[in-house]
Amino acid sequence: MPEQTSIANSLREASQALEARGVPESRREAGSLLAFVIGKDRTFLISHADDSLEETEVNRFREVVARRAEGEPLQYITGVQDFYGREFRVTPDVLIPRPETELLVEAALEVITDVRGPSICDVGTGSGCIAVTLLCERTDARAVAVDVSEAALKVAAQNAQVLGVGDRIELKLSNCFDALDRTTFDAIVSNPPYISSAALAGLQREVRDHEPLVALSPGADGLSVIRRLLQDAPSFLNAGGHVVMEIGFDQGEAVQELIEPKFWRLVEIRPDLQSIPRILVVQKTGGI
Repeated sequence: MPEQTSIANSLREASQALEARGVPESRREAGSLLAFVIGKDRTFLISHADDSLEETEVNRFREVVARRAEGEPLQYITGVQDFYGREFRVTPDVLIPRPETELLVEAALEVITDVRGPSICDVGTGSGCIAVTLLCERTDARAVAVDVSEAALKVAAQNAQVLGVGDRIELKLSNCFDALDRTTFDAIVSNPPYISSAALAGLQREVRDHEPLVALSPGADGLSVIRRLLQDAPSFLNAGGHVVMEIGFDQGEAVQELIEPKFWRLVEIRPDLQSIPRILVVQKTGGI
């Protein structure tokens, strides 16, 4: 087998190709792609750096490197993303779960700490990472997860089944609460589309060109879905229930202005790891 097909040389070639196309952390990305192609972990790549790759592996590796070089996210190529210590299936039909959204899960777990057998509604569930994680963490909880995308709901259903919570989640095709009856919940959680139309062009190409637009932006100022959730959620919450929602990096003040004191008590807007206001937590106080 030619020397250039060794693991070490293949990684070097791929890393250089990715770096030339502006892919961040090109060495790590190349390693993740090769580990995926040959079905091994990154430790294997290090300990077997001089091993030669089969011709089919070389060709497959170069194919996925070319896709990554064109901006396709690693997670869509491998089909998985870790979230809250679990592996979730992802496709181009759903947003890739991000670390900031783990903060939403933490906040949601806190607001249902003292609720026995909590009921949860996840609006815009996508991959199901929020609802499924909450059900994994609270084995006495049940959830309804809604999305406007049938393809996204199929991904969420697969994740729910694989992670063992399929019998405690109901998946519904719905624009926000449209398909729900007057069922009420202890917590409503959501990572809604919140990117403004003007901000779309400035997104990373991996996000702008590959992740589903419907899950990224509602258009205009980016607040329309957040506005609707805050208006409609009181009718779907039990007394004292909470809404826990992710918001955009620059939306803290605008979102506070949307909070109607007649219906809501602002608990907090929790910052992310960069100290950016990120997770809105409000509690129903009355009114409806």
